[in-house]
Amino acid sequence: MPELPEVETVRDGLARHVLGARVASVEVLRDYSVRHQGGGTEAFVAALTGARLDAAARRGKFLWLELSDVGGGDGAVPTRALVAHLGMSGQLLVRSGDLAERHRHLRVRLALEQPDGTEAALDFVDMRTFGHLVVAPLVATPDGAPGGLGTDRPLVPEPAAHIARDLLDPALDEAALVDALRRRRTGVKRALLDQTLVSGVGNIYADEALWRARLHYARPTDTLRRAEATRLLEAAEQVMRESLAQGGTSFDTLYVNVNGASGYFSRSLAVYGQEGRPCPRCGTPVRRDAFMNRSSFTCPRCQPRPRNGRW
Repeated sequence: MPELPEVETVRDGLARHVLGARVASVEVLRDYSVRHQGGGTEAFVAALTGARLDAAARRGKFLWLELSDVGGGDGAVPTRALVAHLGMSGQLLVRSGDLAERHRHLRVRLALEQPDGTEAALDFVDMRTFGHLVVAPLVATPDGAPGGLGTDRPLVPEPAAHIARDLLDPALDEAALVDALRRRRTGVKRALLDQTLVSGVGNIYADEALWRARLHYARPTDTLRRAEATRLLEAAEQVMRESLAQGGTSFDTLYVNVNGASGYFSRSLAVYGQEGRPCPRCGTPVRRDAFMNRSSFTCPRCQPRPRNGRW
């Protein structure tokens, strides 16, 4: 599943390629891809047609394009957004030139009129169909800060209002997050994956951050010293920034950016997916354990397991 760096790569591409464009028409090829839209496919098409794409923003793994009515004026505050959740295999691809080209897993196409008058298309491609698009109202953020990276408005789409800020969000209160992490009574990896505590961290980057911080995934959060909790969150931020610089992590053709290029951070992974290979730090073979219907990868020497469930 795309994690924060992959979604941020897509957001950045949308910000560079489609902002200011007007949605000339909408084609939904698979109704299931807009299944969360109140009123169904017809309401989805009506909500988007004629709208202008004003900002590309992200909080955690939630991505949205703020929508303004054309003719509403530059000072008009958007009240709606096109929200994209990429699921397991969703992609947003910007097309220009020959728009007759269609991906075989194309689910939704937005025909765009760019500010310079040229035509383009924003395609939602999704092989496994777990992702979805929805036009949702924007609501005020509880703290009055911008809704996420990419927007200066204190608004967030209603479907994303329940999730916490992420580690790349300029408005994140890092000291408060450290305190909240240490107050939890759970394993540290479970806490990292809790999107109501901190958003955007998934299985890959959780394992990589824990390895960098020399912490086992089962370490109880309420035993973390402040310095350890701070080191872990800094490691998670660092590994995601490094991944972002390389375009994210791709293991196959399912994740690509808006131009169809895959990310290459998978070549830099220390433990995730490296079962049996030597730890880059000490040479001990990497271990894989079952974890929440997924896997956790650790170095048994660098990340010793807590004794009897405690530290």
